[in-house]
Amino acid sequence: MSEIASELTSKLVIDGTKIGWWRERVEAWARGERVAPITVDLSWTRRCQFSCSYCAAKTQASASPALDIPRDKAWEFLEDAAEIGVKGISLISDGESTLVDYYADSIEYAGQLGIKVGLGSNGAAFNRAMLERILPHVSYLRFNFSAGTKQRYSEIMGVKPAIYDKVSQNIRDAMDIVRSGGLDCNVNMNLVLEPKHSDQLLPFAKLAKELGVHYAVVKQCATDDDGMINVNYDDYAALAPVLKECESLTDNNTRIVVKWSRMTAKRQYTKCFGAPFLLQMSGNGLIATCGPFFNDKFKPFHIGNIMRTRFIDIFHSERYWEVMKYIGSDEFNPQTRCPPNCVQTNTNKWLFDFREGKVEFPTGDAPPQPEFI
Repeated sequence: MSEIASELTSKLVIDGTKIGWWRERVEAWARGERVAPITVDLSWTRRCQFSCSYCAAKTQASASPALDIPRDKAWEFLEDAAEIGVKGISLISDGESTLVDYYADSIEYAGQLGIKVGLGSNGAAFNRAMLERILPHVSYLRFNFSAGTKQRYSEIMGVKPAIYDKVSQNIRDAMDIVRSGGLDCNVNMNLVLEPKHSDQLLPFAKLAKELGVHYAVVKQCATDDDGMINVNYDDYAALAPVLKECESLTDNNTRIVVKWSRMTAKRQYTKCFGAPFLLQMSGNGLIATCGPFFNDKFKPFHIGNIMRTRFIDIFHSERYWEVMKYIGSDEFNPQTRCPPNCVQTNTNKWLFDFREGKVEFPTGDAPPQPEFI
C-alpha cells in the first residue's frame, strides 16, 4: 500500500463537515457579507442510463426537458465560478455527467481555472483511457454502487447484470492508475441504503475491500413528501448491528464508513445557513438552494438558470440574496419545510451552533478533502 493511499484512508473526514476550516469565508458570512459558495454540486445533464430504485432525481423532475447543458454554457459557468471565488465543483447532481461529450474537457478546464473537481458517477461510461486522462485532475472519484452481488446490483440499479462486471473493472483500473501514478485522488464506492435492501450491506463491504478502494460509504436514502421514495428513517436503527459489522471490516487499505450522522439525524437547527456555502445546480441549468427543491412546485427557492442568465449575474442578483436571506431567517424552519435530510445537514448544524457560540473553529491543518466542505 502506498503512503498516499494510507494517508487518504486514515485522515479523511467523511461523516461530518469541514466548513470550520474555511474560517475566512465563514467569518465574512457572519459579518453579513455576500460570500461565494465554497463548492457547487452540479451536473451537465439530467440524463442517466441507469434506473436506480432510490434515485432522488425522479423526485426533482421539473417541467424543463432533460437536455444537456451546452458546452458554451458550461464553460461560462466555470469561468464565472472561478471569478467569484468558488473553490470546488462536484459533478454529482441529478444526472450522469459522463454522458455529455465534453465531460473530460470540462474537468481539465475547471482545473486550468483553479477549481478543484470531485466526481460521482455510476461508472458505466468510463474506460481506462478516460480514467487515465481525468484522474490526474480529480480530488475524488465516487462510484455509485448500491449492491454487492451481480443480480441484486442489476435489480436495485436498473441495469443488465453485465454492467456490474464492467463497472467493477473500471474501479480496479481507477485504483491501479491512482496508485501506480501516485495521484492525490481518492477513489471510493457509495451505497445508498434502502432498509429493504440490507442483504447487500456485507457483500458490498467485502467487494469494496476486494476492489481495493480507499473507502466505501453506506449512506441514507433520500425521501420526499410525495412518497415517490418512501423510507422510514426509524428502520435504520434495526440495521445497526450489520452496519457495525461492515465497519469492522476496515483495514489499512480500505475504510468502510457508515454515515451515522445522516441516518440518525434529527434536525436541531431551525434555519438553513448551508446553502450559500454549498450551492446546487440541476443538469437543466436550474440553480436552487438544494436538490430536493429542484422540482417546479418549489419555485420560491429557484434562483436562476444558467441557460438564460450567466452565473455571475445570478450570483450578484438581488433574487439570489433574497432567497438566501429568507432560508436563513425566522420565517423559514427546515424542521417543518424540508425533507428529513439534506446534503447541507452537517454544515447547517455546525453553522447554527457557531452562530449560537457553541462551536469554535478547528485548529491544525485542514484534513484531506473527499468533499470540499
